[in-house]
Amino acid sequence: MNNAGLALPRSLEALTEAEFDRTIAVNLKSAFLCTQAVLPGMRTRRWGRVVNISSGAARNAGVMGAHYNASKAGLEGLTRGYAARLVQEGVTVNAVAPSLIATEMIVGREAELAAQVPMGRLGTPEEVAEAVLMVAGNAYMTGQTVPVNGGMLFT
Repeated sequence: MNNAGLALPRSLEALTEAEFDRTIAVNLKSAFLCTQAVLPGMRTRRWGRVVNISSGAARNAGVMGAHYNASKAGLEGLTRGYAARLVQEGVTVNAVAPSLIATEMIVGREAELAAQVPMGRLGTPEEVAEAVLMVAGNAYMTGQTVPVNGGMLFT
């Protein structure tokens, strides 16, 4: 599972090039490097599961900024690219896209953000973990992004 994530809330005017580069490196490049590192063994065994943790921000405005959106949209593109190229080798690659989960990323804004969720509450890390286990356990699913968002976005 590729779960590295950096969320620097920035406006378009405040975002620096260094912050943009760091966000892409942590949220996208790290998944590439980790996947590349485990692929030889998966290919040898002709079996493997890669699950990338994306975000609902890959498909909507989100609350962090355009740099975060871009990094997570890129991660979903990377997911589909690997999935298409590895499916014949027994390796599945999927993403789970949480939105507004009660983690340190949103400390201090819980009530404000929970009000945006149709379910009326923030998600939990355990609920995201359940989606990851479901995806990892499904041998017929590949190249998909599973949203975990309390009804904020339907696909």
